[in-house]
Amino acid sequence: MAITFQWAARACGHRFRDIGRCAYGIFKRGRDLIGKTVGIAGEHLTCARWRCARKGARQPVRYNEITPEEYRGFGFPGADDLGNMFQVYRDFETEVCGARKLDVSRSLNPELQTFEQWLARNKDKIRSSSLR
Repeated sequence: MAITFQWAARACGHRFRDIGRCAYGIFKRGRDLIGKTVGIAGEHLTCARWRCARKGARQPVRYNEITPEEYRGFGFPGADDLGNMFQVYRDFETEVCGARKLDVSRSLNPELQTFEQWLARNKDKIRSSSLR
């Protein structure tokens, strides 16, 4: 298995289910957050860290780091958008992660999972999908 991304910078990771639970946490806070922007993240991960955690699924993972420009050159639908996203994470890592504070996300959703927790709960699904 290989991952081909430009992801040396930290990126914000979360499960889709966690976004909904954080949104619910915002509504439960009532008027406290009206007019405020709330960024959500379960973790700030680098691809290298993701790769290390992925070893918990007992699958070798090779990381092929490329530039956002190279990614945009792949030419598949969405390659430009993903390349742009990788560039934003690379060029504005501090701003992107700073707008998504982990303590705020966890206060809205105490069940917010880390990547390692998600991996531990899903490792059998990952193993079985790689055998197909």
